[in-house]
Amino acid sequence: MKSLLVKQENQGEAFSYEILWKEDFSGLGAEVKKLQLPAKKACIVTDSTVAELYLEQVKQELEPLFEKVAVFIFPAGEEHKNLQTVQTLYTHLIEEKLERKDLLFALGGGVTGDLTGYAAATYLRGIDFIQIPTTLLAQVDSSIGGKTGVDFDQYKNMVGAFHHPRLVYMNTSALKTLSEEQFACGMGEVLKTGLIRDEKFYIWTINHMEPIMERVPAVLTKMIQKCCDIKRIVVENDPKEQGERAVLNLGHTVGHAIEKLKDFQLAHGQCVALGTVAAAYISFQRGYLSTEEFYEIRDMNVGFDLPITFTGLNPEDILAATKSDKKMENGTVKFILLKSLGHAVVDHTVTDEELLEAINFINGDRIDEE
Repeated sequence: MKSLLVKQENQGEAFSYEILWKEDFSGLGAEVKKLQLPAKKACIVTDSTVAELYLEQVKQELEPLFEKVAVFIFPAGEEHKNLQTVQTLYTHLIEEKLERKDLLFALGGGVTGDLTGYAAATYLRGIDFIQIPTTLLAQVDSSIGGKTGVDFDQYKNMVGAFHHPRLVYMNTSALKTLSEEQFACGMGEVLKTGLIRDEKFYIWTINHMEPIMERVPAVLTKMIQKCCDIKRIVVENDPKEQGERAVLNLGHTVGHAIEKLKDFQLAHGQCVALGTVAAAYISFQRGYLSTEEFYEIRDMNVGFDLPITFTGLNPEDILAATKSDKKMENGTVKFILLKSLGHAVVDHTVTDEELLEAINFINGDRIDEE
């Protein structure tokens, strides 16, 4: 499989975009040209880390296609995924005279993709953009499905829009330059993907731990393609998260709360991994998962360099932070539980007592005291 087509509706009309897997950036210009977009100007949005690695390669690929290719570089880090950065980007786009038919390119990880997508959704009431994800987390999850957004006053992804890219171009060789922490963050989303919809893929991931962690290209490509296909099916069935798509948020309710209270000093994928253990714990306590299944979910975090406990936070504060999560519905938390491996469900009945017990289970400070 060299590509995957994601089918959606855009304002009542059928709309689709392709996900491509390549081993370098040399085919980017040709793939963009195939789209036959009317854009005369483009702007590459990237962060300070990715700019040093890949900006010139990507810019050289795109310059023959446009009258002008502008560049916007913002400081790397989740703390810059906010409306202030978007406002600065708006100003840059206005100064560069980008018009409604022009094009943005999101070159980087999840922060860059989310921020660029939101700017594209709102600048001049919406312009096209293309995703060029360079992190594992972005390639397996955040670049697909059209969710865009930024954080607001420490509230994760509280401001956003659904806005689909025209193309997702994945250079899998970019994963070679990821830090161990960034790679592990992506694995948090990979494990989540198998747990919610595909037990066989979850088991495959566990069985291929060694080549995955050694970043064997063929194994990584197969893993990324499977994650994309699972997410494609979910978002095609529920493009605006009115039902089934919510299962993609496994681990995110507790994860976002920890991420917020840690002031984004603990990476998103690490927080999702912790939240997944908490969700699995509630599922286990309700009898949905066996003891063996639950502890395997927890212990696989260790194998993929992900945390199983947090420290330095009050569990009551984490519980309170879940109440301000954007996934609240009718005053209750829309929580994702595992009915079994590969079968996640939306649940509205998780009590504060259950949630607090799960948070305490992953509380490293409590474990140290014992």
